[in-house]
Amino acid sequence: MLSTAALTACGAGNNAESLGIKPDNPSVTVDTISVQNANVITQPESGKAGPAAVSATIFNKGNEDQTVDSIALQGGGSAKLSPAQGAGPVVVPAQGKIVIGGQGNPSAVIEDGLALTKNIGGVQNVVFGLSKTGAVKLDAFVVPSASYYKDFGPSAAPSPAAAPASPANPADESGQPATGASAPASPAAGAPAGEEAVPPAGEEQGEPTG
Repeated sequence: MLSTAALTACGAGNNAESLGIKPDNPSVTVDTISVQNANVITQPESGKAGPAAVSATIFNKGNEDQTVDSIALQGGGSAKLSPAQGAGPVVVPAQGKIVIGGQGNPSAVIEDGLALTKNIGGVQNVVFGLSKTGAVKLDAFVVPSASYYKDFGPSAAPSPAAAPASPANPADESGQPATGASAPASPAAGAPAGEEAVPPAGEEQGEPTG
């Protein structure tokens, strides 16, 4: 799996390209919160339906924990936030950081990312809502889920479910069996419905009378 450093470094010196690291990724600082290396990661191809994901590194230089309450996209839409494990808020610890996206990290998933695939290579304004700092806005790169973004991107779109098979002899709209279907056997003549027919007294079933 790709090292987290590949998406969290602000720069990597003169040999950044040889290391596969993109310097100068979008970043912004508001109060004690810094959001760095923000990306909106779409499906691999333009026009392909499926979810998208937001990845970023959030630093908290303050003395109190903060929670990421929302991640919204300009023009509509928002990401569903989930912690790394279990349920509850996504917490940025005091004097610490979190990485959103990637295995073992909190996630931010945009359920319908189709429109975003048409903006691959462009930028998308994203607003991170922090519990104490409030809105932190920046323009994130829109990139496909490929190369070193693959492990931080969304899952593939689910395949459509197969249609259930039709019954062999369905009933028609009148409730009667379809043509060719056998009708249920009727009880023997003279026997009340729901009771087994009984031979007349003095006869054994299957034997002639004397």
